[in-house]
Amino acid sequence: MDINLTAPVNDLGYGVAGLNILKAMLKLENKVSFWPIGQPMVKTMEDLDALKACTANCNKFNPKAPSIRIWHQHDMAQHVGNGEKIGFPIFELDQFNEAEKHHLKYLDAIIVCSEWAKSIVKNQIPNAEVYVAPLGVDRSIFNPNLEIENTNLKFQHSDKVKTVFLNMGKWEVRKGHDILADAFCKAFKEEDEVELWMVNQNPFLKEEQEKEWHNLYENCEMSTRIRLLPRLNSHQDVATIMSQADVGVFPSRAEGWNLEALEMMSMGKHLIITDYSAHTEFCNKENSRLIEIEEKEDAHDGIWFHGQGQWASIGDNQIDQLVNHMREIHESREEVNNSGIETAKKFSWENCAKAITDIAGRNTQYRTIENFSRVEVE
Repeated sequence: MDINLTAPVNDLGYGVAGLNILKAMLKLENKVSFWPIGQPMVKTMEDLDALKACTANCNKFNPKAPSIRIWHQHDMAQHVGNGEKIGFPIFELDQFNEAEKHHLKYLDAIIVCSEWAKSIVKNQIPNAEVYVAPLGVDRSIFNPNLEIENTNLKFQHSDKVKTVFLNMGKWEVRKGHDILADAFCKAFKEEDEVELWMVNQNPFLKEEQEKEWHNLYENCEMSTRIRLLPRLNSHQDVATIMSQADVGVFPSRAEGWNLEALEMMSMGKHLIITDYSAHTEFCNKENSRLIEIEEKEDAHDGIWFHGQGQWASIGDNQIDQLVNHMREIHESREEVNNSGIETAKKFSWENCAKAITDIAGRNTQYRTIENFSRVEVE
């Protein structure tokens, strides 16, 4: 099938999704003409070869092919050719502004990665064609049997560290980083055999803003039990850090998906996570310790969110749940999260790409570029 794909390729969420979907589409033997958003960033020759091949296809793209744009909902106007225009936005809040609604209404179809997101689109754009294509995880990298090769990332635990809690994701109030340090301090004392590892660089913050986050964790009562880890350069590095942790802890107010949570689940790690937003597509009571959400509140963080929509309200009850979950996991010393591994097996990038391909070719007898060359341009 011929597909015109537009997406970023970089280390951020959209970029990771864009590259993995692109590669998975190729494995399904699609002919993908690829237009990158921004400067592509790849780390391996395999990824570079895939990118080169698909960008070269742009020289003879099929203008009748569906155009799929994986990007923000406020920027869906730019599509390739005159085939169906399909948008794949990944969003965190429950409300669109007028510009976002305008861009989404213009599309022939909308793909989202969770039933939670689908309900939000259908609520605000009732006539939209909306489909779900859950994102995936690369289990060749994120698996319980990973062998650690990079000794620079292999931390030597003392015998006194029995449970390592890990959080990943750029510094944001949305991700609950403002309450996690306090919860960790309430859950444990200096003599407890625990550590909290934070991998949270945010390229969009100013230096002083980044420092404020560091100060929050470096100056708390349990600071000697907290590690602020450096930026990681590859998915293999991410998997290496995850392999040495025991629990992923994600007290987020809202997520568009949460790649790191699914990756940790795929590696058999336990999760503590809020029972709200897109990650409810794969997180449930069988594979995660859920923080129950009682109500929502206007989304404010003073930087990116200014009350346009709502997210989960994290109050004293939610912090108490987080504290209890951390204590219980540490005291029980649970081993592998087998339920999480089985769940993660269902969320492959190949399944995601197949769902997107099926949606793109759902309506008509599809014209390949060979057929198009024999048909008059309308």
